[in-house]
Amino acid sequence: MSFQKHSISYDQTGYFSSIVSDYLNGDEKLRCFYEYFPSETSVEAAILRKKELENRNRAHLAEALLTQYASLEAADKVQENIQLLLDANTFTITTAHQPNIFTGPLYFIYKILHVIKLAEYCNHKYSQYKFVPVYYMGSEDADLDELGHIYLNNEKLAWQTSQSGAVGRMIVDEQLLHLVQRIEAEIGVLPHGQEIMDTVKKYYQKGTSIQQATLGFVHHLFGRYGLIVVIPDNAQLKAAAIDIFKDELLHQRSSEIVEKTIQQLSEAGYKVQAHGRDINLFYLMDNGARLRIEKRNDKWHVLDTDISFTEASLMQELEKHPERFSPNVILRGLFQEMILPNIIFVGGGGELAYWLELKAIFQHYGVAYPILILRNSFLIVNGKYAQQREKLQFTIQDLFKNAQQLQNEWVLRNSAKKLSVDDSIAAIDTLFEKLSHQVATVDTTLKAHIEALHKQSEKKIIEVGKKILRAEKRNQANAMQQIAQLKQALFPNNNLQERIDNILPYYAVWGADFIDTLYQYSNPFEQAFVVLEEA
Repeated sequence: MSFQKHSISYDQTGYFSSIVSDYLNGDEKLRCFYEYFPSETSVEAAILRKKELENRNRAHLAEALLTQYASLEAADKVQENIQLLLDANTFTITTAHQPNIFTGPLYFIYKILHVIKLAEYCNHKYSQYKFVPVYYMGSEDADLDELGHIYLNNEKLAWQTSQSGAVGRMIVDEQLLHLVQRIEAEIGVLPHGQEIMDTVKKYYQKGTSIQQATLGFVHHLFGRYGLIVVIPDNAQLKAAAIDIFKDELLHQRSSEIVEKTIQQLSEAGYKVQAHGRDINLFYLMDNGARLRIEKRNDKWHVLDTDISFTEASLMQELEKHPERFSPNVILRGLFQEMILPNIIFVGGGGELAYWLELKAIFQHYGVAYPILILRNSFLIVNGKYAQQREKLQFTIQDLFKNAQQLQNEWVLRNSAKKLSVDDSIAAIDTLFEKLSHQVATVDTTLKAHIEALHKQSEKKIIEVGKKILRAEKRNQANAMQQIAQLKQALFPNNNLQERIDNILPYYAVWGADFIDTLYQYSNPFEQAFVVLEEA
């Protein structure tokens, strides 16, 4: 397989928020909300800061990972990287995502490949250190509506399960296996379709937890690159955060800290991504339920249950079962950076926006704040649609315009008929200008009337121009249909392809070469949207 790479700025796509654009451009309004500008010149400073503040016992992390990987096929590079974590000069480069079934949208894959590419780049550039790529699994997320579906050929396929609570703790059931069969029937006939579906079936077996299935599947896809998957739903890892969890439960400091930052961001004109609660920890039940904790009077209550704690019993529960306490979005990043020797976090636009709310919490607890890098974005254009784009004479940047804009531009460029009403409007402007001068010499009060007539006439001509354009578009129905099909294929549901499509059909067509190609074209520090056209 062969692709041609095109890069355009995120601003040019029209799909990214102002806070992302301003962050990448180094806007001064945001400078106080992060520690390091996202470039390779920040790496050594981030390392020194991490070394200064790190107090985590790396042996606990390595031990937890070895236990986690014990049931999987050994990948030499993964095992080597786990051992490297014991070295004080080894650092991680991390991305995080929930365990969407079958990896969910394509950007899940892009995030992981980005940290792999960054680790490789830093290993070459900074020989005195070692860098390990990490995928931190947000397995305690309870939003099944978001995590329990994929799109296949623009059709939403949802997991119809009766389970609830932390998605990572849910188990593969008959309903999910029916979904696997449905997907296999559609893509199993493609060149590598049966290969990838056999892999899915190997890891998504009845009774297996979603976090374990995701671990196995991701390890299968990326273990050869040395990617380490961290499942934080682990007593040994959470024990490292007992002091912070204790402070949160007793004093609720994080909410007050983050609200000040949110106020500052709002005053700077940015939309807030995440709000805190008084207590930014959930309680994880043995049945997988993830429930809020509220303090009322002198007791802490687990909502929707009969469970309550006194201060003494709560502290005892935390010491004995730290795995039962689950940080929400406000504390999750802090916990992640406590258990990992991390210097770079790679996330999407929404993730970067809420991380910009958190710097003051890191400062308060003395935890090193990482370099934040926007994940890579790709648009994959297969050979059929690459040829169609060229035939329609659209540029790569044109692809990001909406279908109506493209149809209008194509008609205006290709029709043999005169469709523009610009000359008529210019003539009307000249006529009314002359008329305005004429009435001004007779009765100046008529000038306002002439201006109103001018606007009305111009509006009528513009409406006629739109009707002419619509009529010619009907005459060019074949081209209009091709443009609509091109847009729907590359921007399903008027969204970026990476936010909708899943990897399975792409792998079914191109096999493991697809992942290798994405890896090849992943940018380490260059921040640009990449379009890959099949040659």
